[in-house]
Amino acid sequence: MTDLVTWAELGGSLAAIGGAAYTRHAHPAAYWSTVGLPLSVVRLLASYSSTMDACGLTVEPSRWRVLAVRATTRREVRPVPPRRGVIRPTTTGLRMRLRLAPGQEPADVAASAERLRHAWGVHAVHVRDVKPGVVELRLVGFDVLRKVRMPRRLDGGPLRIPVALREDATAFVRDYRAVPHELVLGATLSGKSMYLRNLLTGLAAQPVALVGIDCKRGVELAPFAPRLSALATDPDQAAELLPALVKEMEDRYDLIKARQGIAPGTPEELITSDVWGLPEDERPAPIVLFIDEVAELFLVATRKEEERRDEMVTHLIRLAQLGRAAGIYLEVCGQRFGAELGKGATMLRAQLTGRVCHRVNDEASAKMTLGDIAPEAVVAACAIAPELPGLAVVGDTPGSWSRIRTPYLSLADAAVTCRATAHLAPDVPALDPYRPYVPPMPVEASGLVATARPVTE
Repeated sequence: MTDLVTWAELGGSLAAIGGAAYTRHAHPAAYWSTVGLPLSVVRLLASYSSTMDACGLTVEPSRWRVLAVRATTRREVRPVPPRRGVIRPTTTGLRMRLRLAPGQEPADVAASAERLRHAWGVHAVHVRDVKPGVVELRLVGFDVLRKVRMPRRLDGGPLRIPVALREDATAFVRDYRAVPHELVLGATLSGKSMYLRNLLTGLAAQPVALVGIDCKRGVELAPFAPRLSALATDPDQAAELLPALVKEMEDRYDLIKARQGIAPGTPEELITSDVWGLPEDERPAPIVLFIDEVAELFLVATRKEEERRDEMVTHLIRLAQLGRAAGIYLEVCGQRFGAELGKGATMLRAQLTGRVCHRVNDEASAKMTLGDIAPEAVVAACAIAPELPGLAVVGDTPGSWSRIRTPYLSLADAAVTCRATAHLAPDVPALDPYRPYVPPMPVEASGLVATARPVTE
């Protein structure tokens, strides 16, 4: 009987360990909430002072503190760690604020993030500067990019699209007002199209004119035709569409100039230098131009095509330099975008402030996108595995970067969203000649057979 009880206890323990291991692999969020969170909190509370001391994040106590300790106790006076705030658990990790000691800076804490990760048994530790003297530690309990689940509370708004998930479990928001133009680079099957799909469907729910240039005969953007205000599917059509956008930009500048020429004594809030300062009833709708495979606009085979290429590149550079104030924004996508494409490529790339780099085929392509952001970002982009489509490295500000991953969105669901929001497309008369043809929705048979009846007088 005793042996039976012993084997039962052993079997129960093994089953519990096996179940925990399976839950940690298959359902990491559930494992974190039930097992990982309590363990990490215990480790943090038990080893906070010693861990900070080992990481070099402590300072010598003040003279008054030394005198007070010696007067009240006989224990040894130890170095003082940063003052810890309240630990706030989340569904993906922990958040905790630290008040830095005099002489410390946020870079000191960020340099010790990897040590803190191992000491407290979490997946990653991210440091964010909150205000002078205060930083926030965001502890992530598991790899949130392995299976993307966007946060429930998303910070959206006009021209602000939560398009991906960061590695610190926060949403990556594409803000066109802050970053007007963006370059999205990635090899085939890297997830570049998925990023574009999420971004386009997010904008579809807003009163924004969406314009597409897809030189792959429209295979990427044609499914979204009901929501597009204009679409060009080859370089010839793009050569006609781009001058129309430039003309629309010039007309909007004339509208702004007319507002600036108002009579003296007008309140300052009515004087503007871009379309967002215009009254709402006078403000034209913003335009977002999506360019898929931008290299197709640069490739030429004859002298005539070379002249067309130079003209298109000139129009693109003008839109990138002057389009922001007119409410025109660019989203340029491609597999490779460097000086070898031809004249004007480097100048156009320099105007694209936002940078998103998916998996690339060579290091030079990553340098084209992120080389002027941070060298570490180039290394991180080259390390993206093919088994993780949608994973990318985004350059936030000079010297700052992070990993993101776009959630999966099927082409059928994206097309349904664009068809359902087709009525939100604003009226831009300059783009009407380039509006794509949308075939009518087929009427599904109801399955009922109608019985013929004779007509009587």
